[in-house]
Amino acid sequence: MSQPTTLAQLKENNWISRTVKEEIRANFQRALAAGDELFPGVLGYENTVVPEISLAMLAGHDILFLGEKGQGKSRMMRQMAAFLDERIPYLDLPGCPVHEDPLKPITQQARTFLADTPDEEVPIAWWHRDDRYAERLSPGTKFADIIGEIDPAKLAAGASMSTEDALHFGLIPRLHRGIFAMNELPELDELVQVGLFNILEERDVQIRGFPVQFDIDVMILFSANPSTYNRSGKVIPQLKDRIGSIIHTHYPEERDLGIQIMEQECDMPLDGEFPVTVPFFMKQIIEEISRAARRSRFIDQASGVSARFSIANYRTMIASARRRGAVLGETPAVPRISDLGHLYSSSLGKLEVDLMSSHQMDERQVLDSVTAEAIKTVFEEYVEEHGLEEIAEIFAKGVKIEVGDMLPSQHYEQLLQRVPPVWDRAFELNASENAAVRASCVEFILAGLHATDRISRAQRHGIVSYEIY
Repeated sequence: MSQPTTLAQLKENNWISRTVKEEIRANFQRALAAGDELFPGVLGYENTVVPEISLAMLAGHDILFLGEKGQGKSRMMRQMAAFLDERIPYLDLPGCPVHEDPLKPITQQARTFLADTPDEEVPIAWWHRDDRYAERLSPGTKFADIIGEIDPAKLAAGASMSTEDALHFGLIPRLHRGIFAMNELPELDELVQVGLFNILEERDVQIRGFPVQFDIDVMILFSANPSTYNRSGKVIPQLKDRIGSIIHTHYPEERDLGIQIMEQECDMPLDGEFPVTVPFFMKQIIEEISRAARRSRFIDQASGVSARFSIANYRTMIASARRRGAVLGETPAVPRISDLGHLYSSSLGKLEVDLMSSHQMDERQVLDSVTAEAIKTVFEEYVEEHGLEEIAEIFAKGVKIEVGDMLPSQHYEQLLQRVPPVWDRAFELNASENAAVRASCVEFILAGLHATDRISRAQRHGIVSYEIY
C-alpha cells in the first residue's frame, strides 16, 4: 500500500501522532516480546548493561552512558535509532527548518500554512529513521551548533529578535522528532550545558535571552568518562539532575568474551592468497595484554584501556605473520610470540602512562611489562592444565636457542627431535605435523619459561636468544 502524500490521505489512514519516546517504547516492547536481539554486536552486556537500558527506554528517560573509552557507548547510542518507526510523515514545506508533525506543528510557519491550506493540498513526505539520529563530539561545540543563533540576515530583513523568524536553528531543534547524542559531555562548554538543561527541563529554546517557545520533541543521549563526569565543576548540577538514567558500561569480564569481541571487530580475513592460522593461545595473549594493562599500576586507569587496543594489536599480529608467509612462502602463516615485537606501532598512544607510578618508564617499557605479564599468565594456565614437564622437557638439554619473526619455520626443526603427544592436546593444533604451528608453540613455551624465570633471554637485531640455565 502506497504511503499518503497529503494530509487528507494521512488522516483517512487514521495515522496517530506519537512522541519520540512513545514511539521507542512501543517498538522496544514489541522487540522484547518477540525475543529479538536488542543490540546486535554488543557482547557481554546481556545481564548487566542491557537490562538497565531497557528500563530507561521503557521509562522514557534521556540517558547518559558512563564508562571508559572503548566500552561500546557510541555503538549502543547509534543502535537506539533501530527502535524508531521505519518512516514517519512530516509536512513537506519549503524552508521549514524542522520535520513538522502533520498533526502537531511547533513552528509558526507550519501553523499558518495549515490554517490557510485545505488538507487535500497539504503535502506530506516521509522521514526514514536512519536520518533521525545525529551525534556530536563535545570539544569545539558551540551554542549555535546545537541550539541555534540569531541570524543577522533575518534581522536585516525585518524579523524581530523575540520571534522564531530571527533564528538560525541548531542541530537539536532540527532533530525535532528524532534522537540527538552528545559524546564526552564533561568537555562541553558551560553555556551549552545551560542550553541543554533548558531543553531537558522545558523542551524549549532560549537564545541570547529571548525565550522562543518550541515544544521540541527529542530524545537526548550522552556519553562520558567517569573520571571527568564526577569531577566537580565539569558538568553543571542542574544538567546532571535532569538526566533520567545513568547506564554504567564496563570492559569484558571474561577473557574469552574479550576474544569474541576482538575477532568480531577485526575486519581482516584470515583466508585468501596468504592465509593465516591463529593459535588460540596467541589470541589469549593478545587479549590478556589488554587485561594486564587494565590492572597495571603503571597505566592511568582513569583513562581506561579500550577494546580497540586488543583489536589493533590483533590486526598487527596477523599482519606480521602474513608478511612472513608472503616473504618466506609459508602457507598458512602462523603468528608467533616474536610477532608481538611489532605491537609498539599499534599500541603506543593508546596507553596513558601514569607518571607518578611508572618511575620514568616510557610507553615501550610499560608495554613490554604488560606483555611479559600476559605471557606469564597464559603460560601458567597451560602449565597447570597440561603439566610443565612434558611441555618443557624438550628444551631441558638445550644450550642456546634463537627465534625471530622472519626466521623460517624450518629453522625450528632442529630444536625438536620429537613432539610430545601432549602438545597436540594442549595447543589444539597439529603441532606434530605442521612446522609453522610447531614454531609458534616453541616460541610460546620459550617465552613462558622466560616469563616464569626458568631461562634467560637476550635480544639483538630482531633475533631473540633464549639460554637454558
